[in-house]
Amino acid sequence: MFPTVRDVLVLDPVRYGAPRVVAGHAGLERPVRWVHSAEVPDIAGLLRGGELVLTTGIGMPASDSGLRTFIAELAEVGCAGLVVELGRRYTGGVPKSMAIAAERAGLPLIELHRATPFVPITEAVHALILDAQLAELTATEAIHQRFTELTVEGADPAEVVREVAQLAHNPVVLENLARQVLSYDAAGDRPEMLLDGWEAFSRGLRVEGRTGFDPATGWLATVVGARGHDWGRLLLRCGGEGPPPSRLIILLERAASTLALDRLVRRDEEGLERQVHRTLLTGLLEHSRSAAEIALRAKALGVPLERRRLVGIVLRSREDERGPVAAHLQLRELTDSVGAALRESRLAGLCGALDEHAVGVLLALPGADREPAALASFAECVHRMSTRPVLIGVGSGVDEIREARRSLLEAGQVAQVARHATRSAPYYQLTDVGLRGLLHLLRGDARLQTYVERELGPLLASRGGVPGEELLGALRAYLAHGRNKSAAAAALHLSRPAFYERLNRIGRLLDVDLESAEDCLSLHVAILALDALRD
Repeated sequence: MFPTVRDVLVLDPVRYGAPRVVAGHAGLERPVRWVHSAEVPDIAGLLRGGELVLTTGIGMPASDSGLRTFIAELAEVGCAGLVVELGRRYTGGVPKSMAIAAERAGLPLIELHRATPFVPITEAVHALILDAQLAELTATEAIHQRFTELTVEGADPAEVVREVAQLAHNPVVLENLARQVLSYDAAGDRPEMLLDGWEAFSRGLRVEGRTGFDPATGWLATVVGARGHDWGRLLLRCGGEGPPPSRLIILLERAASTLALDRLVRRDEEGLERQVHRTLLTGLLEHSRSAAEIALRAKALGVPLERRRLVGIVLRSREDERGPVAAHLQLRELTDSVGAALRESRLAGLCGALDEHAVGVLLALPGADREPAALASFAECVHRMSTRPVLIGVGSGVDEIREARRSLLEAGQVAQVARHATRSAPYYQLTDVGLRGLLHLLRGDARLQTYVERELGPLLASRGGVPGEELLGALRAYLAHGRNKSAAAAALHLSRPAFYERLNRIGRLLDVDLESAEDCLSLHVAILALDALRD
């Protein structure tokens, strides 16, 4: 917010005096908070730090030791610099002892070689300070207004982080208390340079208080959350040397407040980690994010995916609740159970809701040999923690992130088909669902749809007498009971003559022989395919 000593030296009233820096070049970036002119040797007692002192030297000590003490006292109180006008006390230049003392103390010492009025210098510097303060206030007001808008709009953490990076023009990272990255914006830098080894880097930062600056790394950090309920930190890499300007501190703290408020509003909804997990799973399934970005973000979140055996898993309740509220509660309960099972079984993986009824997991295992034991342990934990029957579909394990989508899709198809499975199992794989699984995989194929229409179309389009769906039910029962007519009729609570009549009508409509094993096999496959299309 304040001009530096270097900024002051280029002002016209100062340049008029033909200034020359004789010592303390390293301190030219010191901020000038005020300008003070005085001709007394004990001026240090009147200063508060950050002042640029103007003097003609008339009141300075006469001895070298006195001059060294004078310079030391100015440096000790944080004086920004000392400007000495030559001509009244010193003619050719300031004493050598003064210059040496100023150089050792890092205090800028400037000579004015021409008689210069101090009032224009004071006015020019103070105008510069006031302009900077006004600009800072304007920027601060814009920051408050923008983040108030984000709060009202319900912006998610990624939007808040992106806004901070755009306003600061520097990288920003949002991490949890375990130093895992929840969101970031590299501000044009390479993400891998920002996130690689982030946890170790973050733990090495030395900041004090809720908001602090680490001068060794140039990172500014502030705690996110209400006191006693902190859940993360927001960090900003500051450009330039020295402490960050107050504008960046205000920016970071205002953003942290927005994030904390958003967390309070959403405290009954998904946690931030779960939101990020779901985003990455969705990115895999929808091809909306590259494999490299997903791997980088997952690693920063504590789930390394590279050089791992990846196994897609989809879980869903055996019976879906009806109604949006009941379905939401069911999904939330399932998601909580799955997350708890991952923690208890000590498995690493991404976990998040895929739709209104299913939860997806991408397990990251050290090797393929760990797969059977890991799946058994995970499934056991899920079934023990869930209050409702859960179906677990498992996809084929893969070794590349780009192939993880196939594993997740396969797991989803298996979980869907497993709802019709005749045997119970801790979890299901493609080999466990047999023909139903194959037909479910092919349900998008037009050739399968054509086959169903060719085999069952006349039956489903039946008009008059017994409706087509009832005839389909009779055919389903007949095939399910191994072509035992008596057993099928009993299962449908029909008399045998009535059931026989339905079978005769089915045979005429479809032009098939229901005593033929081959015809019945074709019809059975068509019914299973129809179920897959309707599922």
